[in-house]
Amino acid sequence: MKALVKSAPGRGLTLTDVPLPTIGDLDVLIKVDRTGICGTDLHIYNWDAWAEKTIPTPLVIGHEFVGSIAEIGSAVEFLKLGDIVSGEGHLICGVCRNCLAGRRHLCKDTAGVGVTSPGAFAEFVALPATNVWKHAEGISLDVASIFDPFGNATHTALAFPLLGEDVLITGAGPIGCMAAAISKHAGARHVVVTDLNPQRLELAKTLGATRVVDVSDEKIPDIQRELGMTEGFDVGLEMSGNKHAFNDLIANMAHGGKIALLGIPEPGVAIDWNAVVFNSLTIQGIYGRKMYETWYQMTSMLQSGLDISAVITHHFDFPDFEKGFAAMNEGSCGKVILNWNL
Repeated sequence: MKALVKSAPGRGLTLTDVPLPTIGDLDVLIKVDRTGICGTDLHIYNWDAWAEKTIPTPLVIGHEFVGSIAEIGSAVEFLKLGDIVSGEGHLICGVCRNCLAGRRHLCKDTAGVGVTSPGAFAEFVALPATNVWKHAEGISLDVASIFDPFGNATHTALAFPLLGEDVLITGAGPIGCMAAAISKHAGARHVVVTDLNPQRLELAKTLGATRVVDVSDEKIPDIQRELGMTEGFDVGLEMSGNKHAFNDLIANMAHGGKIALLGIPEPGVAIDWNAVVFNSLTIQGIYGRKMYETWYQMTSMLQSGLDISAVITHHFDFPDFEKGFAAMNEGSCGKVILNWNL
């Protein structure tokens, strides 16, 4: 089968033939229809310091996908051939304390599809059946293909109650933009999104942000006054990993405010811990999705009117993958989809 492979250390990917995956009794084989390019995939493509120390080569990469079940292991009873599915990209051990307690998203020995094990940028992918999410009828294939990052946005945005709250989102990448849509859907009053990229700020506005802020020429306290806010933001969602954005977030929180932290800060970031302590702020780290509460929430929100389709800005057939990664590197896009059903 055709697959995108990180064949050796260095920049780029190779489109090549690899063996069709085999499955065990508890696995399924999925015919991939389309995939989303993730920021993680971009790190691997560019071969930055994180990728160099994390990614084994050669490796089929990719973890955002939708497809149909083509083969089922003999012990799998809850799925059938032809089911439209995506996959949870975190492969868990099943035996650590958190796994046994049902907190599988907190498994201490998590492996990653397309990061440390073979991924979904291929015509077929094999997964344990317990990592498969069967989509409800009516979910578009485009949206189904990005349930993984949609799940990151959902896990982060719904970490704290949002009804009637004022929300500050730092970072207007695709996950930040989806978080804006989720926050409004969940009943937030004002949703303010900050960034430096005008195209992505416009995308955040399209997806429901009350106000977008280019922090190169506007200041968040001024926006609070413009919106009639007097006590700061109740909930902060940090999506950028930028140290200045994180400290702007802390500085603009209400006393007792709550922060969900998804963006990965660079090493050695200084934080104003006095502001955290004296303002009684809560900071919750977020990683991935809850298995499978987040997936249920995503489906329910889509069925009750949430529309995130605008976050998808580019489509390419998989042989044109270089164009997709170029758009990602330019930062001039939302989600980029690769079509494998050729």
